[in-house]
Amino acid sequence: MSEQVSSEAALTALAKRYWLPVYKPREMVLDHGKGARVWDTEGREYIDLSAGIAVNALGHQDPDLLEALDTQARKLWHVSNAFYSEPPLRLAEELVEHAPFAERVFLCNSGAEANEAAIKLVRRWAAQQGRGPEQRTILTFHGSFHGRTLATVTATAQPKYQQGYEPLPAGFRYLPFNDQAALEQAFAAGDIAAVMVEPIQGEGGVVPAEPAFLQRARELCDAHGALLVFDEIQCGMSRTGSLFACQDYGVTPDIVTLAKALGAGFPIGATLVGAKLGEVMQYGAHGTTFGGNPLAAAVARAALRKLASASLQSHVRAQSAALHAGLESINAELGLFDLIRGRGLLLGAVLAAPYRGKAGEILDFAAAHGVLLLQAGPDVLRFVPPLTLSREELDEGLQRLRLALRDFVAQLAAA
Repeated sequence: MSEQVSSEAALTALAKRYWLPVYKPREMVLDHGKGARVWDTEGREYIDLSAGIAVNALGHQDPDLLEALDTQARKLWHVSNAFYSEPPLRLAEELVEHAPFAERVFLCNSGAEANEAAIKLVRRWAAQQGRGPEQRTILTFHGSFHGRTLATVTATAQPKYQQGYEPLPAGFRYLPFNDQAALEQAFAAGDIAAVMVEPIQGEGGVVPAEPAFLQRARELCDAHGALLVFDEIQCGMSRTGSLFACQDYGVTPDIVTLAKALGAGFPIGATLVGAKLGEVMQYGAHGTTFGGNPLAAAVARAALRKLASASLQSHVRAQSAALHAGLESINAELGLFDLIRGRGLLLGAVLAAPYRGKAGEILDFAAAHGVLLLQAGPDVLRFVPPLTLSREELDEGLQRLRLALRDFVAQLAAA
């Protein structure tokens, strides 16, 4: 074992030496956090408006999550699904109690696994309806993102994520997002088993679905005997101000997939299914070694209690309005954005034409000024802060961002 190292340079050198180079992190090593603030190994402080890509919904070091983890860690870490333990049973019960569209739950470890389970469930259900493989097509949409497994990356209708992994699994068809006419035409083929859609596309640029589009998807699925799957991995768990994004649209899906904020930082995913699907998968049809792990389930239960609270959801809506107003104020000064879109605390600032393609550069300027945010493609800044973000943290983050963007614009002007 190598000698312990802790300096930023030494730690980043380890990453470059030993990690498979599939990531491109910024040249900093984050060390600890509290609320919406994090510190790196060199002692620099940041306002975290990225929350681990919408994962740390309750911020860093939430005391209730710490207590749940510590209590369960002193009891059982793992027992496998060959045995029962209480935390995953209680979590499934509580998820169904909060989800009027759901009757059963499959627990797993990530969003990709939750979507993989949803895809398999759709196919299994279609087979039980007597449909052959050619009649089990799943519709997804340009700009979507559903995961990195071979099936979910195929469901992801973005070629950049698929290149080099061919041959891809068959049975997916891609349509323009928010295009009702294209959706209606696709159903005319008679081979559609399901529509799989994000109520708000995250990776695809923070693009909300139009209510009429999702409502029409529900109608078409009902008329043609197909299933409606909502991928709420990024937009669910009160990020929009409602526990489930489907509640904002008044549309009832057959399947909802969750992850990210469900464990508020502890890896967990879930596939929630409605009445018509509760008995489709029987013993041996699917499984996972770590899914429903007692540690993850205990933390998720504590997270769910807080995420489902009306006070937190009200806070999300208020902070959303404040963040939107703050971004509009910055834009009034600097003219960087064409528009700001999204819902709740999932907002995207679309860069104006002179700044297209420069979202990554802006993130570097932001980090240098002590604020962490994300991009959603090269043209959109993505804001997914902790849902517990205080007004003080938000105001300070916006002020730091304003200074960063001033420097960015000044450097471009001087170039």
